Amino acid sequence: MSKIKKTNALRILDRGKVDYIVYSYDTSDGKNDGISAALKNGKEPSIVFKTLITQGNSKEFYVFVIPVSGALDLKKAALVTNEKKIEMIPVKNLLNLTGYVKGGCSPVGMKKLFKTFIDLSSNKLDGIIVSAGKLGMHIEIDPETLAKVVNAEFQDVLK
Repeated sequence: MSKIKKTNALRILDRGKVDYIVYSYDTSDGKNDGISAALKNGKEPSIVFKTLITQGNSKEFYVFVIPVSGALDLKKAALVTNEKKIEMIPVKNLLNLTGYVKGGCSPVGMKKLFKTFIDLSSNKLDGIIVSAGKLGMHIEIDPETLAKVVNAEFQDVLK
């Protein structure tokens, strides 16, 4: 087996002595969404979560980790962040803000530790799969452990 090239997210987890499992998948077919990635790795899509970046009226940025099959409820997101209104950031701003590209945005290891919320649905799961910080690579991690690493809160933020 070839050695995995560590991403910033993996280095942070290693430094914290955090248990995780790495999954790689081929993106050459252009299918790099969370559901396709889950199926390519023989995993149930319901345990794969996406990382979304938003901005509130206050200009603060917030991270939401939700199931790939779900949609972020912007009203609930505004409520848990104490913002009047919250919006998704434009994809073109993602790399500069987080250091990650669309499809490879991990909740771990962004340029800055933003206030993070993990959807409550993760609490029913032993592990969730999130991006490892690059396209074609995911990590499976215990949701409670992930919350500790990124200082996240569990909230109901799905539509």
